[in-house]
Amino acid sequence: MPVIKIGQPCQTVLTTFETTPGSAHDLMEALQSAYAEVISKQPGFISAALHINDAQTRIANYSQWQKREDFQAMLRTEEMRKRNRVINGMCKSFEPVMYDVEGVY
Repeated sequence: MPVIKIGQPCQTVLTTFETTPGSAHDLMEALQSAYAEVISKQPGFISAALHINDAQTRIANYSQWQKREDFQAMLRTEEMRKRNRVINGMCKSFEPVMYDVEGVY
């Protein structure tokens, strides 16, 4: 479970996926499978949460990693490169962005 607090020694990554109502659930299943089978087992993985909007046009992913390099190494694995090609085909776009927590209320 993600723990969100200022000064936490980890890398936060927010990824947004733009999709369509017709493919949103397939995309969500692919993401859940990737987390269960691959991502959560990678060195440096701490936690993640997947979210879908009511219109089923966007999926957001909040993940935490021990270090920036751990997240980048996961993306470079052969398995995730293969899965990301499939995921890319199910959405209009997706963009992972690294953040630092600056406020929790």
